[in-house]
Amino acid sequence: MQMIELDNIKPDTVIVVAGPTASGKSGLALDIARRYDGEIVNADSMQVYQGTPIISAVPSAEERTEISHHLYEIYHPSVNGTVVDWLERAVAAIQDIWSRAKLPIVVGGTGMYIDNLINGTTPIPEPKQEIRTKVQHLLTDMGQEGLYNLLQKEDIAGAKMLNPNDATRVRRAYEIFLQTGISIAEWYKKPMLKKLSEADFQVIKIIPDANELDNRCYRRFDMMMKAGALDEVCFLLSLELDKNMPAMKMLGVPELAEYLSGCLNLNEAIDLAKLHTRQYAKRQRTWFRNKLPAHIILDKCFC
Repeated sequence: MQMIELDNIKPDTVIVVAGPTASGKSGLALDIARRYDGEIVNADSMQVYQGTPIISAVPSAEERTEISHHLYEIYHPSVNGTVVDWLERAVAAIQDIWSRAKLPIVVGGTGMYIDNLINGTTPIPEPKQEIRTKVQHLLTDMGQEGLYNLLQKEDIAGAKMLNPNDATRVRRAYEIFLQTGISIAEWYKKPMLKKLSEADFQVIKIIPDANELDNRCYRRFDMMMKAGALDEVCFLLSLELDKNMPAMKMLGVPELAEYLSGCLNLNEAIDLAKLHTRQYAKRQRTWFRNKLPAHIILDKCFC
């Protein structure tokens, strides 16, 4: 096990542990919390959902009893969690941890969350619930391509910024346009706002060898299947959620849902889930390697 030694910890320090899925981030965060009197704040956009602790790899009940964890399983799967809401909650959690003279340790693999926390976010107002509901219905009725075409007609500049296949960002861009009448492209030109300007962020990132990461992804998915991941997918399907909801896009959920609906056999579903997990981990690894400056870089998974 690698030992991370931290120095120059101050009352306003925030440790950030970042890296791709299956790289050992949660284990590293726990190790730091044990040795430096810390508490852990989740920065994973799937671990915020209830009812899926196995397939989203939420820390165990024992770990969460030993060390205080924040922002895990905070939403019902029917909720469309946003980076804006997460950021507000994360800032409040960090300030609460500071107030008790503890060390906040933010851990996760969602680059957008971590980037917004460290570097700030655009001052975009949060869309009203009725607008979010309206746009979700449009996405369901028109499909991803239809909603993108609608955005193109009403907000050409915003649409040009986005990948037409990125349903989450297309939906949010249209929500913002309906809420404000201003293109998301214009909002992104406004000065960034830092919610924790006083924080001293110390970043640790895990950038392991691709083969090592692939093998860990495969092994972890096998362990999830043995632990009951299929039961969690059954639970999600029982809610009859729109397939575009974030909870329905967790790694492994679409593939196992295809098995449960009879479209794939179990081995096909597992193989496809492992492939998509590996591809996602590769994208994360690339983003963290190129986009996130760090004080400490680990070239092996933490175990």
